[in-house]
Amino acid sequence: MASTLPLHEEQQFHFLLFTAVERYTERLEQRCGGSTAALAKLRAEPEGEGIWLTQFAEAILNDFLLNNVAGACFILQALATQPMPLVEGAAAKIEGYLQALALAAFARILQAKTDESLERNAVFEADPMQAGV
Repeated sequence: MASTLPLHEEQQFHFLLFTAVERYTERLEQRCGGSTAALAKLRAEPEGEGIWLTQFAEAILNDFLLNNVAGACFILQALATQPMPLVEGAAAKIEGYLQALALAAFARILQAKTDESLERNAVFEADPMQAGV
């Protein structure tokens, strides 16, 4: 994932993403009763009951004080080389559009990275002998 951020800001973005994936993975595993079930639900319906991808992404951006224009620009600059997400019903003002675009882009990368994390965890869930390694 290439970004157009200075190195120190890129490091901050990776910390944000790592923290978000770690928290989201843990919550999904608890809510769904394990990695395998969580992975299936995330893939089937990311906005479904107990998964709430966009709601979680929005909460993370709020927690990290990135729920503003500057935060949106930080997220978008970090994800500048990613494909453009669809933003339905975005606000008519640039401020609202940037924030909606950043949320959609962040939610998409969060989903992809959480999928990878759950898939990795599911391997250990399926084979208890490897869990002790």
